[in-house]
Amino acid sequence: MEVRSPTSRPALPLINDLGPGETETLMLALELPGSSVLLDDGLARRVAESLEIEFTGTLGLLLDAKNKGLIPSLMPRLDQLQTLRFRLSSQLRSIFLELAGENE
Repeated sequence: MEVRSPTSRPALPLINDLGPGETETLMLALELPGSSVLLDDGLARRVAESLEIEFTGTLGLLLDAKNKGLIPSLMPRLDQLQTLRFRLSSQLRSIFLELAGENE
């Protein structure tokens, strides 16, 4: 993994509601074809889809880590995210716990 800023400013759709982090992430993905990005913001995900940029979210990343044995359990991570004010509906929480084999 490499952390860097975009070197150019490829044309992104002019969307005022995207934050600077999401905008920079999408610009980097355009500079690095075939890359995958981490996005949780709904608007940023829609823009990524329209630009054919592969993405996952925090929950998908955690589920993948659980499935690969990198973390023992998803539940404490979801609890921690919720204490940090990560928006997660009880329905979505249940779905991800079920996918992880951790039915509540």
